[in-house]
Amino acid sequence: MFCKNCGKEINDSAIVCPYCGVQIAEFKNNEPKQHCTLAIVGFVLSFLISIAGLICSIIARKKCNEENLEGGGFALAGIIISAVSLVGTVISLILIISMMGLAASTLATAL
Repeated sequence: MFCKNCGKEINDSAIVCPYCGVQIAEFKNNEPKQHCTLAIVGFVLSFLISIAGLICSIIARKKCNEENLEGGGFALAGIIISAVSLVGTVISLILIISMMGLAASTLATAL
């Protein structure tokens, strides 16, 4: 292979030209990515305590993106599961309160 800058012949596996110092190829980071433990914690909490899972998952998602960590999928899943669970809880509470009001009004008219 030849250097694209100085034209001298260089090794095919070279990353930088030894003659002129121009970068030939991208540096490869062979280190494995670190995992974001908070993403897994948020995912698990999304099943147990929705609001805590949502908060942890949002923080973990942001941390994974900023620090290039693995676990963004767990964080996203935790956000989705927590949000669906919270919406279901709110709808259930609204239905329970409306049923209690209906029962109370029916009881009042019966007396």
